[in-house]
Amino acid sequence: MSGCTKLNNSNHQADNGQAEWKAIQKRGTVVIGLDDSFVPMGFQQRNGTISGYDVDLAKAVFKQYNLKVDFQSIDWSMNVTELRNGTIDLIWNGFSINDQRKKVLMFSEPYLQNKQVLVTKTNSKINSLKQMNGKVLGLQSGSAGALDFDKYPKLLKNQVKNRDSVQYDSFTNAFLDLNAGRIQGLLIDSVYANYYINHQKDKRSYKIIDTNYPMEYYGVGIKKGNTVLQQKVNRGLNQLAKSGELAKINQKWFGDTATSPLIKANDGNN
Repeated sequence: MSGCTKLNNSNHQADNGQAEWKAIQKRGTVVIGLDDSFVPMGFQQRNGTISGYDVDLAKAVFKQYNLKVDFQSIDWSMNVTELRNGTIDLIWNGFSINDQRKKVLMFSEPYLQNKQVLVTKTNSKINSLKQMNGKVLGLQSGSAGALDFDKYPKLLKNQVKNRDSVQYDSFTNAFLDLNAGRIQGLLIDSVYANYYINHQKDKRSYKIIDTNYPMEYYGVGIKKGNTVLQQKVNRGLNQLAKSGELAKINQKWFGDTATSPLIKANDGNN
C-alpha cells in the first residue's frame, strides 16, 4: 500500500469498535502499520516484499477471518498518531507493551518476550554499560529502548556523552554508524540484535551486552476503545497456539533459541 490513505473507520467507539470491524470486513483487508526495517519482525526484502515473524503471524491470524493483510510502512515515531488518525488499523511490529503506551492505546495479550541490550563493536573493548562512560550511544526514535533510556537514567544515560543519544529513524542506519565508529554503542531490542548479527559475515566483530532494563513483551497496538478488534486478535493468536501454527512460525524465525511464544493453547476467550 503506497501512501497513507485514511481508512473508513472514523470514531465509532460507542459500540466498542463494532462499526470499524464491519468496515474492515467490507473492504476485506486489515491495514497494519510497521517499521519495514525491523528484522526479523517485519522488514522489506530486496525485491520489495514485506516479510518477518510478525508478518507471518498477522497473516495467519486474519486468515481465520478470511481477511487479507496490507502492511503500511510508517514513520515509527508517529505510529500512535497513524493509529488515531485511522490510516492504519493496528500497530504490529515488535511493539513493546509499556505503561506510557497504555495511556494512549490498547494492546492484545503479549505474544513474545524481549529485552533491551547494548551492542558494541568487539574492537572497542566496551564490555559493560559502565564502559560507555563518555561514549556516544545510538537508539531508534520512538522505540522502547528510547523510553527506557530516559526512564532509568542511572543504567546508561548518566554514563554516555552529554547524557544524550543519537536517534535514528531505523536500526539499519544505526548499525551503519556503529560499524563506521560514529557511535560506540547501540541500545536495541534483543530479537533485532541477535537476528542482525547472526546474519553478518563476521559475527565475532559484535558484542551483545546484557542490561538491567526490565523484561519487555511484544503486543499488538489497538485504538483505544476498540475491544472488538482486540478480541479478534486475541482469539486468533490463541487459535494459532492451539493448532500448533504459532510454534511453527516461532521455529521458522528463531529456531531453537531462548525466544519462545508466550501464548499457550487455551479457550481463546481472553
